[in-house]
Order: sequence, then C-alpha cells, then structure tokens
Amino acid sequence: MRKLLLLIGLITSSYLMAQKNLTGTVKDAKTNLPLSGASVKARSSKNGTTTNNDGIFRIQVAVPEVLEVSMIGYKSQTVKIADQTEIEIKLEANTTELTEIVFVGSRGAGRAKTETPVPIDVIKVSQIELPTAKMDLTSVLNYAAPSFNYNKQSGADGADHIDIATLRGLGPDHTLVLINGKRWHKTAFVGLFGTRGKGSSGTDLNAIPEDAIDRVEILRDGASAQYGSDAIAGVMNLILKKDVHHLTLNTGYSVYNDTKYNSYKWRAGNEYYYSHPLDGSTFSLGANYGASLGKRGGFINFTVDFLNQAKTFRQVGDTNVLTNPNALPLNTSRRAFGDGSVTTAGAMYNAEIPLGASGKTTFYSFGGYNYKFGDAYAYSRNNDPTRSPVDGSGNVIFVPSIMHKSMNGTIYYNPHIQSHITDASMVLGLKGDAGNGWNWDLSNSFGANNFHYFGDKTFNASLGVSPNHFDDGGFYYLENTVNLDFNKAFFHVAQGLNLGIGAEYRYENYVIYKGEDASWQLYDTTGQAPGSQGFPGFRPSDEVNANRSNIGGYVDAELNVTKKWLVDAAIRLENYSDFGFTSNYKFATRYKITDNFNLRGSISTGFRAPSLQQINFSNTLTTFSGNTLTESHIAANQSPITKAAGIPDLTQERSVNGSLGFSLKPFNGFTITLDGYMIKIKDRVVLSGIFNASDPNLPKSLTDQLNALNVASAQFFANAVNTTNTGLDLVLEYNKKWRTKGLRILLAGNIQNMCIDKINVPAKLNDSYLHQKTFFSDREEYFLLASAPNSKASLGLDYTINKWGLGAHFTYFGKITLLGFGYTGFPALLNTGGPGDPNISGSFAGIDPYVPIDNDPDPNHILPERFVFTPKVVTDIYASYKFSKKVTIFLGADNLFNIHPDYSTVQQARYEAYDNESGGPWDSVQMGYNGRRLFGRLAFNF
Repeated sequence: MRKLLLLIGLITSSYLMAQKNLTGTVKDAKTNLPLSGASVKARSSKNGTTTNNDGIFRIQVAVPEVLEVSMIGYKSQTVKIADQTEIEIKLEANTTELTEIVFVGSRGAGRAKTETPVPIDVIKVSQIELPTAKMDLTSVLNYAAPSFNYNKQSGADGADHIDIATLRGLGPDHTLVLINGKRWHKTAFVGLFGTRGKGSSGTDLNAIPEDAIDRVEILRDGASAQYGSDAIAGVMNLILKKDVHHLTLNTGYSVYNDTKYNSYKWRAGNEYYYSHPLDGSTFSLGANYGASLGKRGGFINFTVDFLNQAKTFRQVGDTNVLTNPNALPLNTSRRAFGDGSVTTAGAMYNAEIPLGASGKTTFYSFGGYNYKFGDAYAYSRNNDPTRSPVDGSGNVIFVPSIMHKSMNGTIYYNPHIQSHITDASMVLGLKGDAGNGWNWDLSNSFGANNFHYFGDKTFNASLGVSPNHFDDGGFYYLENTVNLDFNKAFFHVAQGLNLGIGAEYRYENYVIYKGEDASWQLYDTTGQAPGSQGFPGFRPSDEVNANRSNIGGYVDAELNVTKKWLVDAAIRLENYSDFGFTSNYKFATRYKITDNFNLRGSISTGFRAPSLQQINFSNTLTTFSGNTLTESHIAANQSPITKAAGIPDLTQERSVNGSLGFSLKPFNGFTITLDGYMIKIKDRVVLSGIFNASDPNLPKSLTDQLNALNVASAQFFANAVNTTNTGLDLVLEYNKKWRTKGLRILLAGNIQNMCIDKINVPAKLNDSYLHQKTFFSDREEYFLLASAPNSKASLGLDYTINKWGLGAHFTYFGKITLLGFGYTGFPALLNTGGPGDPNISGSFAGIDPYVPIDNDPDPNHILPERFVFTPKVVTDIYASYKFSKKVTIFLGADNLFNIHPDYSTVQQARYEAYDNESGGPWDSVQMGYNGRRLFGRLAFNF
C-alpha cells in the first residue's frame, strides 16, 4: 500500500511540475496593435481564455502543449509550448472576413455576418459616401439598404429640417440606434402633418458626421429582449473610426439639373417662387484625423464636418389641363414647393486609453456636437385678409419685402419656418477584466436635442404689418443612460457558451418652451388670425417639463451546442415610472448545413414605450385640409381636451417578431442571404384624424374647450392601430480582386406588405361611422400603409482598374398608393348636398374621398381620389480617378434620366390637384421630386 501511495505521489508531483502559468500577448501582425477578444485554447487540457483589452491572456498549461489561437477576421494559428513562461503571438488579418465582422446582436466577440442567427447588413461608409451626389448619411443609406426607407419632406412643420428614416416599413421610433454599441438619443421633434412616420420621434442620423463612421451595422430583426425599447424593427449600430496617424479630407459639390419641373422655367408670370436653372446647390466638407495616446494602443479620433444646401423649387408649368394630359392647374396652395435649405456644422470624437500597469482596465469616451439651421416655406397665403395685414377698408396691405404680386394681380406670400437645432452627446465608460474570464463594462451615455422654431418674413395678421420675425418657442429632449454589463466565455460548456448579464437605468426629460407673445397671441378680434403665420408659436398653456425613468436588466446567452449549431436566448425585464413593467424574450438559432450554408431563424417579443414627446406634445398649428387652411390644436395626452374626447392614457406598444432564412457562400467572394419576416404590433401610437369644433355630435365638453381656444379642430395621440408586417429580404454580394482590378456586384431587395388588423376607437368616439372614420380615416390608413414601397431593390456595379473606377447603381422603387382629402363618399353625407357641398369638403376630408371629373357638369359623376405612384427605376453613375495615393476625384450624376414620381392626382380629375399632404404636384414618395443631380468630389488621404 505504501508503494502504491508513493507511486501516486510521484505521478501527481510530476504532473504538477509540468503545469505552468503562461502569459501571452496577441497582436495584429501588420499594425502590431493588441487584439482584444482573441480566443486561446489549450488543445490537450481544453483550458481556454480570451485576451483582455490590451491583448494579454493568462492560461495554465501542462507542457508540452499546443495552443490554438483564433479570432474572427484573422487566420487561426497554433503555437507549441515547451519551456516558455511568456509568449507573443501575431495573427494575420483575413481581409475579406475582417470587413464582414459584426458586433450588434451579440454580447460576446464579433461574428461573421453570414454566421449570425439573424440577418445583419454591414455597410462601409467610405464605400458609399463618395461615389454619389447625396451629401448626407440618411440619403446615402436609403439607396444602400433596401429595407431602410427615407423620404425628404416638404411643408411638414419642421420635418423639412430633420431627416428621420424607417426600417422594414415600420415607424421611425421602431428602430433603435446605437453608436459603438451604446444607446443613442432621439430628437425632440415629433412628426406631424404630412410627415412619413407621422406621430413618431426618431433619431436624426444626419447629426452624426459621415466621416466619423467606419461602418454601419443594420440588424434586421426584433431585439427588444437584448436592447430594450424601440428595437421592434431592428437595430442600427454605427461603429466610429479608430484610425491614428491618418488624415482624410473629403469635399463635394452637387446641384440639381431638373430640366422638366424647375420653377425657374415658369418665372415669367411671377406665379411661383424660383431661384436658378441649377438649384439645390450643396457643398460639403469633412475631415478626420486620429492620434495615438500612450504606447499601449490608446487613441483619439476627431471628425469635423460642414454642409450647406440651398432650396429647390418645383412646379408643373403647363396649366392647360384640357389639352395636355401632363398639365396641372396653377398651384396656389404652395407657390414655393420644394426642399428647404439647411446649413449644418458638427464635430465628433472617439477615444480609448488603457489604464494602470496591468492593462486590465480601459477608459473610453465618444460624443459630439451638431448645429443645424433650416429654412423652409410654409403654405401660400393668397389675397387672404384673415392671414395678412389689412388697411381700414379690409384690403390686404402689400408689403414688397415679403409679398409677391402675380401678373393677374394676386397678392401672395409664403411664410418661412426656420429652425435652430442643436444636438449634443457624450459617452464616458470604463471596461476591463474582472478576473476568472469575466469582462465588465460601466458606461454613462448622455444626449440632448433642442429644436427651436422661428417664423420669418411673415405676419401676425391681428397685429399688423410688423413685426415680421417671431420666436415661436420649441422643445428640448434629454436622455441619460447608465449601463453595467458583464460577459464571460465558458469554453467547457458544450462547444462554448458566452453569457452576458447587465442592468440599465435611463432618465428622460422633455420640455416645451413658449414663443414670444406675438407668435401666438390674438390682438385684433375683428376676424384676423392669431399668431405667426406658417407656424404659430407655442403658448404658455403648451409649456411642459416632463420626465420619467426606467430600470431594466437582461440575461443573454449564446451557446454553441455543437460546432454546427448555435442557439441564442435572451430575456429582459424593465420597469417604467409612468406605465409600469414589461418583460420580453428572444430565441434565435443558426445551423451550419455545410461550412458555407447556414439556416437561421428567430422568434421574439418586443415593446416600445410611448415617447415623452407623444405623451406631452401640445400646440396649435396651421393645417391644410380639403384645400383649406385651418388652425388645429394637437392636445397633450393628459390634457382636459383629450380626456373629454375619451382618449386613454398612452401605454406601451407590444410586438411579436419572427424570421426564417439562410446564408450561402457558394464560392469565395460570393454570398447570398434570404430572410423572411413577420412583425405583429399591437397598440401602435399614431396621431388621430381631425375632429371639428363645429360637429354637434361630439361631446359638448370637447367642443366648448376647442371654441374657447379659438381653434377649428383638434387631434390626439392614441394607441390606435394594430398592424402586421410581412416581408422578404434578399442580398447577393460578389467581390473579386485580381492584380490591379476589382469588381463588386451587390443586388439587394425587399418585398414587404403591411395589414391593418384593428383600429382601436375610444368608446366616446365610437358612436357613429363618421366619428370612427374621423378617428383614423381611410386616407390615414393608406398613409400608414405607404410607410415604404411594397418592393424596393438595388443593383450596384463597381469596377476598378489601375487608377480608374467606374460604377452604375440602379434602384427600383415599387408601387405606392395614397388617398387625397377629397369630398367624402359616405352616402349619408352625400345627401347633405352632393360632392360639391363645401360643408363636406374639409369637414369630413379623407373619409372614402371622391373628387368630381374635370369639365363634367353632373356633380354625381365622381371618382375615388386615389393617387397611384407606379414603379420607377433610378440610375446613378460615377467615375473616379486616383491622381496619386493621396488624391482621388469623383464625378457623376444621380438620377441620370431625371425620373420623377407620378403626380399626386387623379388623371381625370386634375382640377382637384394639390389635394394631398405636401400641397404640391407630388407627395414625398419613392426617389423624391427634385430630379437629376450632378456632383463632383475630392478625397484626400495623408
């Protein structure tokens, strides 16, 4: 027995003597920078670890041993261990894979985009920003990602000045935006009349300098269980640049060359506003530079940018409707129809600094500031004594510095709506190695947006000829988020488990501040309209200072069940101080049929908290309804007016998401992904229709309050709609490089359909068909359903040879259908006087709308006012030339063939034109109405 114990002791001691603690560093072979998150495994003992923020790892090995070192985007390497106690390992980058690594949707290390359990697009900003006339990030992404949709707005009370986009045909507030993986704040603005995503607030991507962004990751799947509110349609993660000792300077100029509809062509009659034959001139300038901080991989990267864009003016000049099928009548609704002007300047930084001798902790920070000045024209005032200064006889006083006079003597003017928008943000954080394989990350993210309105070249008609510039007040939104996250890789669980846990606390504040008295006050009670024309200022009764907070926690696990099967599950619990508790769940999986063919799918629940903007917004605005300008009050959710209408308190939207698809890599350089999805949302928050104070069947307590405010109507935010979105995303990408040549082909498409499952009419407004349809009319239903084309596809062809580059991009926009305001087709109302009855037009606009046929004397001969925008294809081309490694020029044209959407009219009823959301010949749909755009750019690299 003694001999046996001695033998066991000798074996044990020899084993322990063979065990040793090994310390190593993993670096990039080219840059010599440390690599964080590299996997290090001992082949025999199966021990494993990952490198910390300084690329350092520590592992216990029994020599002799073989280490297997790997990292996504790099070539794996095996290293034999004998007597070493310290080792340095350098990995070579796999250039093709490195550009396809994504971090969004995972709490662990990055993953190749074709091996994720949900679809993710990776868009390199440097590849898409230069070969185009589009000078802002939102517009560029609209053509680069088919499921991403954006339409420039016109005449939409502030939406002209801020650019909000959507994903998968949902609202702007259904997409969560992250920067470097941290939640980014939304704008204070809420979309109102004529705005895509009406009733929503989103994130203004154009407040972030393009040149600060390395790439954009778009997760096209519900992710509320991972990231919280808003991530119903998906998540956009903007990864900032980390470049050091590299200066880039990009400058560009573009101009619209619309030879068909530029209002300059029709200047002779002085009926329209105009500028130049080439209008909408845009100049952009961006610079980026990074510097090293210390000798351990620290850096700071700076970006500054500037953009100035002039107005555009578009009209249909031929007014001979009788003989020309392409003619439209004179547009007196919007004599200055087109894009507003904008000037913006901003800066952004991104920094990391390893701390301490051990290198276990890293400080990081990023943020920026952006200022934007916008100026857009409101609707026209034509010989209108109620909205213009008048003399003692009640005649409009002509003010030459503001007003115009047409050839036939019509006096008109278009008020200017101006905005001063500031956006500030800062993220501060610490991350590091907590020991035993655990990584931690503590951060505070601050963001604020201030939207300040001004009226210019306008009047308070009840005050007289002056003043002509008004401070209309505005709103302010602040968001502060604290996150604490932990994650660890367990190498011995199945084929590897990554566990993430964390908590979040968020505080939000929303403020409406009043305008100067003259911007909203009524001074003359003899029939003049009160307040600043164009955008009446916020009143003292609109002022609000609201806040709320929420706390949440999550668990997120990614398990490699086998080397082929990945399972991802997440649960998140949150509690809001205003509407209470919510819990959400997600399950996603991916199975590798072969090394190059993956099946993937997911199912999840989601939610979106009603924004403070939706809960608290209140103002009296000038709206266009049935060819009539009226003052309409948007009431806050808690106001007595809203409660008199029976509108309940806003609560969370709830969703169920499902997706199923595959990724295929048939051969090197070629990838195919196809994903179908379904998104069911219950209790979507929308802006209701307009309820008139003159309606005797509305609750008297409601109409009395509206009359006391001296407004004609009111609207409300409500959890009004349940919808189901279904769709299919297809992406085919081919990249090939040989010698001095390169070819890139990208075909991407989205087919989608939305159904309105239910309209949740409050009991007090559910008493008649008229009130039901006023609450959410046919026109509003079509407007919501047209959030995105039913199909959209893009084909990009890019070829380089030596110093030359050539490219052609084709974008297909599918069919869209909208309704006008029209005369009502509701039979009971037709009996009041037929479709020509002025009490019907406007009063019940948008309910089954009809319009009379041109030159038909029979008032009963009417047609549905349905605007059909047929599919269109837009062609963009460019050429580039490298003068040297440091200087490249780009020249080209977007919308080469000057394609426009179809008119917003019924062909046989064109005398009723301009009866739409924009008040112009076109709605804000498809490719927009500005036509061909020429550009030139210079890119400098030092």
